[in-house]
Amino acid sequence: MSPRPRKATDDDILRATFRALARRGPGRLTLADVADEAGVSAAALVHRFGSKRALLLTAAADVATGADYIFPDLRLRHRSPVRALLGLADCMSELLGSTPVGITHSLAFLQMHLTDPQFHRHALAASAGMRAGISSLVQDAMLAGEIEPCPPGPLASVLHAALSGSLANWVIHRTGDPAAWVRRDLRAVLVPYRTSSRPARTRRGARG
Repeated sequence: MSPRPRKATDDDILRATFRALARRGPGRLTLADVADEAGVSAAALVHRFGSKRALLLTAAADVATGADYIFPDLRLRHRSPVRALLGLADCMSELLGSTPVGITHSLAFLQMHLTDPQFHRHALAASAGMRAGISSLVQDAMLAGEIEPCPPGPLASVLHAALSGSLANWVIHRTGDPAAWVRRDLRAVLVPYRTSSRPARTRRGARG
């Protein structure tokens, strides 16, 4: 007797939704696309979420909490706060995709948030979380002696803008790896703020 198939969790379905969004884009996406990606029936999605709009709102709410796991993970990966800031480039590439089509479709999903009040509420929460997380890393970098003392808010705002704009710019130019492209731009923003000497643990060769 074959084992009973595992029921897809909400998290499984959301991950499948993001994969289907990157492949199809929000305009062409159907519940059948998500169902195929998740290995469930479209009827099961309707039963659980009600409609495509409700599923996408759930996905937007999930994105809004992204900072809750992005920044703890960056701190685990990198001992250096500056390296963690530069690591945001890899996070964005992982979240939005690494192909022009995938990134374009993911950005199109974010654009929906600008004209629909219910989606915009989640976009605002996501942006505030990212800005706060970046600001916290900037403060950590100052405490570690990696960047000069400065108001963390304005620098965090510029880094956040560079993070978003650089990825969109890569979609146009399509030169090299998108994460490397974004990392280069983040590094350029940080250059004027870097201290002339790094902490002792960094000079000894500790890796981020």
